[in-house]
Amino acid sequence: MPYFVKRSVSMLVGLAIESFGIALITKSNLGTSPISSIAWVVTLRFPWISFGVTTFAMNAIFVLIEVLLLRRDFHAVQYLQLAVTFWFAATLDVSMLLLCWFSPDSWWLRGIGLLLGTILLAFGICMEVAPKLIMVPGEGIVRAFSMVTKVRFGTVKVCFDISLIVIASVLSFIFFGRLNGLGIGTIIAAAITGLIVNFFNRHVRFVSPVEPETDSKKI
Repeated sequence: MPYFVKRSVSMLVGLAIESFGIALITKSNLGTSPISSIAWVVTLRFPWISFGVTTFAMNAIFVLIEVLLLRRDFHAVQYLQLAVTFWFAATLDVSMLLLCWFSPDSWWLRGIGLLLGTILLAFGICMEVAPKLIMVPGEGIVRAFSMVTKVRFGTVKVCFDISLIVIASVLSFIFFGRLNGLGIGTIIAAAITGLIVNFFNRHVRFVSPVEPETDSKKI
């Protein structure tokens, strides 16, 4: 298999695992992940619009903001983020369908679902990021803000996630008069996902962006 294909498969499988992790976190009824918070609140308000569709729409807005921020520095190849988002949104809807039976009432089952979903989300992120092919819009917009403001990526990422939660909370109060779709799980997912990503990166070998030199090539 050509190494580029391996990288592409790793990214696509990683995105599918991410989507299943987000679906599991969401179905645990403790809140969804920060990056999906606005899309989930909109889906709860308009249930005939699927979670995948609202997620795709939200990420398309992210790409539009990237274009406005970067202007000439936004290269045409970056529009492939929309294709990646389409795959992610489709697998998210499939994941929600597969987990339609999962709606725990007890706190311990919710906690297990949240923890397992966060682990899957972190693992999927590692698989998706390692090949360094296409940056997903949720990361692309953070990079764009970082380039424009000259602020570190990690700092912008924290501020961006917080802003998404705030906007989702405001929408929730406008739509329902209370918090709906957000909860302690949203905060926990935001707090521990990065730590789990660091753990996987230290202990698991993922597909690298450059093909390792084989013994035959060394001869």
